Amino acid sequence: MTSISRRSLLGYSGTTAAGAMIGGTVSAPQAQAAQAQAAQAETAQAETETAAADFPRGTLFDGVASLNADRDMPYELQIKFSVTTEEAPAANAITPQEIARLLSDFAVSKGWPPVTFYGTPAPAPLN
Repeated sequence: MTSISRRSLLGYSGTTAAGAMIGGTVSAPQAQAAQAQAAQAETAQAETETAAADFPRGTLFDGVASLNADRDMPYELQIKFSVTTEEAPAANAITPQEIARLLSDFAVSKGWPPVTFYGTPAPAPLN
């Protein structure tokens, strides 16, 4: 084991880099191959999610979160978005599910509850 602390590993991006530093048995090409496989799996999952959701192009997604900070009227966060990708390779496609997940995670990082987005005009949940 190396003399690198866990705290210093937090500065590395990705678990593959941290695993390579801790284990010491993963070479750089193996780490890159593992990252590429993970990216392909995530893209395939995103494509599956998009096909399952079946939202038409240009769908507007809307999500609301509330904080009841011991007040009569709660604080409210409202987020709306729409995303369309024109003829992009699968590796570069950005799905509505990915955007919803990122926006919800960002709201949580700021102290809001998780945001569930719904597609309009058909009010079906996205995430």
